[in-house]
Amino acid sequence: MHWINWVVVVVYLVVVVGDSLRRTRGTKNLEGFFLAGRRLPWWAVGLSVMATQLSAITLIGTTGQGSISGLRFVQFYFGLPVAMVLLGVTLVPFLHGAKVYTAYEYLERRFDAKTRSLTSLLFLLSRGMSAGTIIAAPSVVLSAVFGWDLVYCVLLMGIPTVLYTAIGGVEAVAWADVKQMAVVLGSLVAIIVLLAIKLPVPLDEAFRIAGSTGRMRVFDFSFSLTETYTFWSGIIGGTFLMLSYFGTDQSQVQRYLAARTVEEARTSLLMSAYWKIPLQAMILIIGVLVFLFFTFNRAPMLYNPRHDAALREKAPAQYAELESRYTVALSAREQAAREAARVKGAGPLAAFAEQNARVDSVRTEALAAVTTVTGENSRDVNFIVPRLVLEHLPLGFAGLFLAAVIGAAMSAIAAELNSLATASTVDFYRRWYKPEGTDAEYLKAGRAATVLWGVFACGVAVKAATLGSLIEVVNRFGSFFYGSILGVFLLAMIKRSNALGAFVGLIAGMSAVAAVSFGAPQVSFLWHNVIGAVVVLAVGLALSFVGGGSGSRA
Repeated sequence: MHWINWVVVVVYLVVVVGDSLRRTRGTKNLEGFFLAGRRLPWWAVGLSVMATQLSAITLIGTTGQGSISGLRFVQFYFGLPVAMVLLGVTLVPFLHGAKVYTAYEYLERRFDAKTRSLTSLLFLLSRGMSAGTIIAAPSVVLSAVFGWDLVYCVLLMGIPTVLYTAIGGVEAVAWADVKQMAVVLGSLVAIIVLLAIKLPVPLDEAFRIAGSTGRMRVFDFSFSLTETYTFWSGIIGGTFLMLSYFGTDQSQVQRYLAARTVEEARTSLLMSAYWKIPLQAMILIIGVLVFLFFTFNRAPMLYNPRHDAALREKAPAQYAELESRYTVALSAREQAAREAARVKGAGPLAAFAEQNARVDSVRTEALAAVTTVTGENSRDVNFIVPRLVLEHLPLGFAGLFLAAVIGAAMSAIAAELNSLATASTVDFYRRWYKPEGTDAEYLKAGRAATVLWGVFACGVAVKAATLGSLIEVVNRFGSFFYGSILGVFLLAMIKRSNALGAFVGLIAGMSAVAAVSFGAPQVSFLWHNVIGAVVVLAVGLALSFVGGGSGSRA
């Protein structure tokens, strides 16, 4: 990479990290370190919430997903506005008014200590794995750029982020998020403009061509438990997922607990309700534009350079045969695309779709060959956008994009690690080991927990990078736990529910999700959230009514 790009990366990171640490105050006490003294303004909280979601996974995984499958992924977020409104009138005032450090601390007041501890433990497992996936995203970029081993790239991202998080606390993380949002949005707009300029056909014609492959299709109203991205899985399963993520996941709850008032906490969440779907649609549009760019320009047969080199070296005859067919298919597809742009009608579009299917068929064979040769998952969706940025965009822009990816990852990872440290310290260390400790002792424990979870996340990152689309991976990890955790919080708002019902219901919910995940893997992960929540509610309420009386201690 050109030295100018490196200058952009270094300057950007120094400004963001330096200014965020400069703003840090009050980190010598527990509330200052974990909740920024509960004094963050609503707009900073709102941008921080959005920045935590708009991580490197979004820049890499979601754009790659858009290039492969188009706009239908946006249906995943259809439940978000519904979830935000419901949370604004339910869990937000409950938790903010309770003046707790973690969401699970409230569950002990409502039920008992074992329910709190089990729920917090499930959060730690799910968020620890998700943090690893977030580290994997920029590591994939660095691996593709420099040909470094993935493990070294993971450590390069993980070590400085752990140190930054341990020093700065949640306030430094939040202000880094604010600046990060501005840079990421600027980068996304610039990519759209550059890709539109580089296309040899008008934008409306280009989107018409992409539409012939189904990439411009947003809505799928079919009802299927095995299909992930449909209107119904998004509006039902997505609502349950978003309710659990924003309402019970400490990485998000910790944001609005740091807001000054309940009203400001509500307003910060509504920012996501208003802007997340348009923003996600814009990111997917970039993916479609990337597909169109590679339609009119030479597209790699394998986007992962390491896999390309491995197949070329270990199976040269097979590689040469695939490359030959791929070159012919690419040429035919480009000609069909230009004809479809020149001649209106269904015929040229159908011809393009046919040629595109031939290109995809050869790529599928190549990816299968890579799996055979390397023994690794061959899906290279996470390398599509990095290859575009590093090989086809103007000088300096690659540095800006890489800075945005690294900065977004560090910001999101910092948020994850800070929330993991908070739950570990407050729900376990302070609750069970040292209830009468000093703030200095708790801060020391929090920083140690940050380091330990950082090590865990780095281990997960090495595996997560080989599991396919990172945006799917992180949501699969979360969906295994989220629905059951949400069910416990829903029980907490029902007066007749008691501690026995909550604890046994949580175990039953996790057991049901595990049975579906491993026994019926064809059921889409979005429905795991619904299954977990419904089972927890059903079992919890049944036991509560059989036991008689309310278990409320709030």
